Amino acid sequence: MDVMTLDHVEFYAGDAQETARLLVEAYGFRRLGTGGPALPGQRTILLGQGGIRILVTAATDPAHPVAAHVARHGDGVARVALRVADAAEAYTEALSRGATSVAEPRAWGADVVTAEVSGPGALAHRLVERRGSAGPFLPGAVEPLPAAPVAGPDLLEIIDHVALCVPGGGLDETVRFYTEVFGFKEIFEERVEVGDQAMDSKVVQSGSGEVTFTIVAPDPALRPGQLDDFLRGNGGAGVQHLALSTRDIAGVVATLGGRGVRFLKTPDSYYDAIERRLGEVSLSVAALRAGNILVDRDHWGEMFQIFTESTVERRTFFLELIERHGALTFGSNNIKALYEAKERARAAAQVRA
Repeated sequence: MDVMTLDHVEFYAGDAQETARLLVEAYGFRRLGTGGPALPGQRTILLGQGGIRILVTAATDPAHPVAAHVARHGDGVARVALRVADAAEAYTEALSRGATSVAEPRAWGADVVTAEVSGPGALAHRLVERRGSAGPFLPGAVEPLPAAPVAGPDLLEIIDHVALCVPGGGLDETVRFYTEVFGFKEIFEERVEVGDQAMDSKVVQSGSGEVTFTIVAPDPALRPGQLDDFLRGNGGAGVQHLALSTRDIAGVVATLGGRGVRFLKTPDSYYDAIERRLGEVSLSVAALRAGNILVDRDHWGEMFQIFTESTVERRTFFLELIERHGALTFGSNNIKALYEAKERARAAAQVRA
């Protein structure tokens, strides 16, 4: 199967207007469209920034499937849409390789065809075929809004990767699903141990190199931790976070922080060791320390990362910002730093409770 790009994600929420407002006011997204009569029983808002497209959907009818999904899993990513050359063909191929049907192929106008198959947990993958390069997003379903004045340059560019959390013992099965159903390749793996907890992670990527999933799972033989909290709060496997790329992470962190976005904190000792661990890096240690930004290096270059605190009620889903200076992997040291930061936030929340 030829998966070309990540077309969009769909975020299910209890309140679509409030979720969209946060993404617009804090993160700089723009409202591009709104769901029409072809999507009854739900409120859908299309947001965009750079090459990122996010549908935010909430049920307006309590009997709508979105309402049941949010009741069970909370607010979070329910659909990750993959761009393919032929949606009907990709759908048939996915089913023949072991996927389960969610929605059969459907044409939206003359230029867009979609179909859906199951993914890990309650996640589904929408297969999207676009025959026109700049046509409507979903003709007849999402009605475009008049273009609003652009206040400034985009802060965020693309979805760098999607992070999935799966139960302990389910990592290899999930990797096989993506490699066998979608033709992805496994490109990276890592084990992180923190005290008496541990997590394992593997990364799969499309043949185009444009779609990447980082898959993480707790070690069930050790003490439960943050990943177990996610799995419990999310009601099973799901999207733990989206990584959004930027070309100016220090500036974007300062801008978003000024708009009220809260980021995970990193101890000063992390920054004291940067030059000893990595030597000189592209951004000053002072700038990294001021923004709580993480840095790592692989054979191809550097990467800078930071993670937001979760704002959803169940404290499950969050966002990552990432700036790559040639790096192709995911920062082995930063994976551990993220785990430790989430554990500190988890401990603080338990104290407050």
